[in-house]
Amino acid sequence: MSKILVFGNSGSGKSTFSKQIARKLGLAHLDLDVLAWLPTDPPKRMPIEESKEKINDFIAEHESWVVEGCYTDLLELLKHEASEVVFMDLTVEQCIANAKSRPWEPHKYTSKEAQDANLDMLIDWIKDYTFRSDSFSYESHRRLYESFHGKKIAYTENQAHT
Repeated sequence: MSKILVFGNSGSGKSTFSKQIARKLGLAHLDLDVLAWLPTDPPKRMPIEESKEKINDFIAEHESWVVEGCYTDLLELLKHEASEVVFMDLTVEQCIANAKSRPWEPHKYTSKEAQDANLDMLIDWIKDYTFRSDSFSYESHRRLYESFHGKKIAYTENQAHT
């Protein structure tokens, strides 16, 4: 049974890596973006308890899984269930390049144009990764990685995992 957590900065390749691993190993896949936010404009974080319920429903439904996101507060809820963690520890420059070449994510945006309209904000967000001290920060991800006692790996560049 594989239960894998994948985390890192926006644009680090979490989704691409997670989808490839899910396909290769036959794992259920959960992108925390789909349950971390309320459907409001502007977006607002879903209360942690509501996100926790949705996470618990997901892991109750699936014996093996890969869960990915940048939300350490949500990843911590799964840390004791996980068999493995993967820290996508790419440089800010690599993450920006990935964000600029990102394909359309229909589960997040109504169109490629809407996604691209958000690109400048996303790049600013990526640039702040090492300066923030919130649950989306490098510091928070590093702590999660270091505190995990199971199998773990940190990638400093995107890998081919097909």
